[in-house]
Amino acid sequence: MTDTTQHADDAAKTDDRPPRLTRLTFHGPLSEARAAKMVARLAGTRPATVLDIGCGWGELLLRVLTAVPGARGTGIDLNGEDLARGRRNAEARGLADRVEFAEESGVGTRRGPADLVLCLGAGQALSTAEAPAHTAKALRELRRLVADDGRVLFGEGFWERTPTPAELSGIWPDASADEYHSLAGLLDLAVAAGFRPEWTETANADEWEEFESGYQADTEVWLARHPDHPLAAETRDRLDRHRTQWMGYRNLLGIAYLTLVPTS
Repeated sequence: MTDTTQHADDAAKTDDRPPRLTRLTFHGPLSEARAAKMVARLAGTRPATVLDIGCGWGELLLRVLTAVPGARGTGIDLNGEDLARGRRNAEARGLADRVEFAEESGVGTRRGPADLVLCLGAGQALSTAEAPAHTAKALRELRRLVADDGRVLFGEGFWERTPTPAELSGIWPDASADEYHSLAGLLDLAVAAGFRPEWTETANADEWEEFESGYQADTEVWLARHPDHPLAAETRDRLDRHRTQWMGYRNLLGIAYLTLVPTS
């Protein structure tokens, strides 16, 4: 039994509600190896201030702060449970006095400018625009929020190829081919918003599988052991629906991690 499995088992013994995301280190398809390289590259710019938009529990934020002694960080998100996890992790790592986790919206935020802005899979948190227009608006907001000599790490979905109508029907309700841009289109939007792409990378299949499996693993184990729980039917429907969606966008939806330099 792995440590993560034991952790999920222990949680189930003390709380009979479905657990949530206990198997994930990052809330996205991001491997330890890639994260380490990102942190090293970003830490090399010696940011004094770091802002994480839609931070969740802020794992990458905390790793940057660990790598840059003296830097201070702020993470904003609307999920109080995730923010509480971030605060616990910060306390355990001796970072509580250098980071703030705030439960608030990113729309129109006045938290910047920061030397480093992280926005991983959370571009929608920066505006009220619908997809795909929210991506261009998010990039313009990120340019406003980053210092002129700073960096932005922007994680955003893109189509690996144009999906067919049959593929779209199996993903989520009202999915459309224009919901995401291509990778080339995403880079063009970044340039138009006032950036130059310093580094472009995309999540690989292993990262996606680890993320999607980990996203549901703890809850799947809980459901197998609590089939008659009052929340079992609702949980089963949610898990099955997400798995069907994942099988629909597997090898179709990608995520790009763009390290962006603001232009003067």
